[in-house]
Amino acid sequence: MKMNVTQKLIQEHLVSGEMTPGEEIGLKIDQTLTQDATGTMVMLELEAMGVDRAQTEASAQYVDHNLIQDDYRNADDHLFLRSAANRFGLYYSRPGNGVSHPVHMQRLARPGRTLLGSDSHTCANGCMGMLAMGAGGIDVAMAIAGEPYYVKMPEVWGVKLTGKLPEWVSAKDVILEMLRRHDVKGGVGKVIEYYGPGLKELSAMDRHVIANMGAELGATATVFPSDKEIKRYMDAQGRVDEWHELKADRGAKYDLEEEIDLSTLEPLIAKPSSPGNVVPVSEVAGETIYQSYIGSSANPGYRDFAIAAEIVKGKTIADGLSFDINPTSRQLLTKMVDEGHIASLLGAGARLHQAGCNGCIGMGQAPASGRNSLRTTPRNFPGRSGTKEDAVFLCSPETAAASALTGVITDPRTLDMKYPKIKEPENKNLKAEMRMLEAPSSEKDGVKVELEKGPNINSIPQMDPLEDHFEVPVMLKLGDNVSTDEILAGGSRVLPFRSNLEKISTFTFEIVDDKYYENSMSSKDETGHVVVAGNNYGQGSSREHAALAPRYLGLKAVLVKDFARIHLQNLINFGILPIQFVDESDYDKIEQDDILIFDNVRDTIQNNNEFDVQIKDKNETVRVYHELTDRHLDILLAGGVINWIKDKQESEV
Repeated sequence: MKMNVTQKLIQEHLVSGEMTPGEEIGLKIDQTLTQDATGTMVMLELEAMGVDRAQTEASAQYVDHNLIQDDYRNADDHLFLRSAANRFGLYYSRPGNGVSHPVHMQRLARPGRTLLGSDSHTCANGCMGMLAMGAGGIDVAMAIAGEPYYVKMPEVWGVKLTGKLPEWVSAKDVILEMLRRHDVKGGVGKVIEYYGPGLKELSAMDRHVIANMGAELGATATVFPSDKEIKRYMDAQGRVDEWHELKADRGAKYDLEEEIDLSTLEPLIAKPSSPGNVVPVSEVAGETIYQSYIGSSANPGYRDFAIAAEIVKGKTIADGLSFDINPTSRQLLTKMVDEGHIASLLGAGARLHQAGCNGCIGMGQAPASGRNSLRTTPRNFPGRSGTKEDAVFLCSPETAAASALTGVITDPRTLDMKYPKIKEPENKNLKAEMRMLEAPSSEKDGVKVELEKGPNINSIPQMDPLEDHFEVPVMLKLGDNVSTDEILAGGSRVLPFRSNLEKISTFTFEIVDDKYYENSMSSKDETGHVVVAGNNYGQGSSREHAALAPRYLGLKAVLVKDFARIHLQNLINFGILPIQFVDESDYDKIEQDDILIFDNVRDTIQNNNEFDVQIKDKNETVRVYHELTDRHLDILLAGGVINWIKDKQESEV
């Protein structure tokens, strides 16, 4: 059988199930990635499950999100994460070493491997010929422990690239074109595999840019082949001995096919407040901006910063504008210093920040209220920037730099200058960079390590099994495309409490309803509650706190038109019943504060995929269904994965 790259990767790692789209499959995971916004919970989960040592080829804990140390909390968590990495046998990337995705690509990513990360943009490493997927933290904890990762077999969507990108158009415009065509649900249930002669025009880091925002399409993963360009990149990283070629067989087929002629693309921009709200830059040119921001895992490459530096070199940014430069790795930053690009940016009036996620996750660089922010980040969900009424546009580095000079959204093709040609220099500091990614301790030394828990770090509380009967109020009724940022925000106010469930829960749903916490606490011990929503519920970040915090506050079920993939699994992992409307028009029957009656739940969900939920005092019912596998049901009935693991361990004794 002639196979594409995705099929080869899945077949090589398949441990259960059949490669039929829609069927659940289990995959062996070679590598894992955790970051500090989600990794603290993963380490606590490893402790709770009694895991002794990582069973993967390589697992890495990065510190890239929570870098602002304005009190003890983040600093304490960094110490905890370092101790946990030593205890469980993980690499540890120190604060300031950079964003997880490009650093993992530099130091650990290998063609032909699977990678599971507790960050939705883990898919970025698909640029290396890997099957790289984002997941909830507890799924990653399971993978670290050597368990398979279960996912529905995706369709493989082949996107053939032809032609060559015009001047002033770059890789960001390729993925924005995909979002313009297909919006934020276009990739659900699919792996997007890029192939064709146009690949020759895209560097490894260009491919990273495209793969990164596959998450914004809702895709399970994005895959590129491992070809001569990946070999060149790994050689530059001193790792060419780890490269091998991985390409689709000649004549391989795809479940879906599409073509993009790169030569026809133009500068694109995603308007507020969705990555799918894409138009040509020329359509919104002239709108005043307060901020132009370059960086994040969505544009982490040397050329992404160097081209901006060349555009503003010898010039001055517009009056009243904040030009924020967020380096994505120590390797990138040292190259930029060596080549004089940092001097060019600073000379133009830029503000230089430390290597990390920073403003992309709302950790600093929040824009002024009521002003437009232009960013090369992957997401512009409401409030994600740290400013509640933000207006964030997503664009390429070329558009961001051009607009920084004019103070308004500017099509970079209109600048009176030649398009800069960027050549990436040699890596001069590889030994220093490798020391910033601390290697795992030996197993003998690891078992002696005590976990360093500061006063803000609390263990995960016991979760009760799923009840058989409950009558619960509809605490919230929401619309379509509710993101995990709206369920539980990131940013410098919230993320320092990521290892303190009681405290972080106080921020739950505050962006959409500032009374949710208070109302939930009043019903938590008596009835609990349910949330009702529309399509694509839980899109965006993989943060499991968006399921765990509502569960702590008494959330028992979520009834929607459909779910985003990672959040659905997170709900199951923490014992929250995820159900959908059989008839989507029934959504209109339910109002906030209605009481929903769930009866004989445990037997019903095991024996039926469809059942009725009664709306109390309305003489109405709605027909709902679930898509839970037998394994999902076992987890849900136990009250979540941690209980399920403990039950398994007890039964084996």
